[in-house]
Amino acid sequence: MDLAYKASLKRWALDHLSQRIATTTEAMRDAQDAANSEEKSSAGDKYETGRAMGHLQKEMHARQLAELVRELAALHAVNEVVLRTGNLDFFIGIGLGKQTIGDRTVIFLSPHAPLALSLQGKKAGDTIVFQRESLTISEIF
Repeated sequence: MDLAYKASLKRWALDHLSQRIATTTEAMRDAQDAANSEEKSSAGDKYETGRAMGHLQKEMHARQLAELVRELAALHAVNEVVLRTGNLDFFIGIGLGKQTIGDRTVIFLSPHAPLALSLQGKKAGDTIVFQRESLTISEIF
């Protein structure tokens, strides 16, 4: 059960990233199309400004896409860990923040995040403090 839950969290993260990649790719394509469709007007500066803005948006989306692809590769490469407490789970593998998955609240953390680093070496039965609340780790898998 625990390994299936861990796998389902990873699958959720992969699906989430894939959706963000698709959305960003579409936004990048739309920005390129907008830049290409700017028509030359009698006000030449307006045309150049519109094309430049389209290219800037495309470049911004391209940077976002590159970051998402890096995150996806990192998620595939890391050996993710799940720490379960009474009412909260921590998935250490990718930083996606607080999410509700089924009936559980899951904090998705990058392995390099300070909180993830502070959880290294913890074991079942250890107590941690998260947002001024003491939590006891019930399982690690």
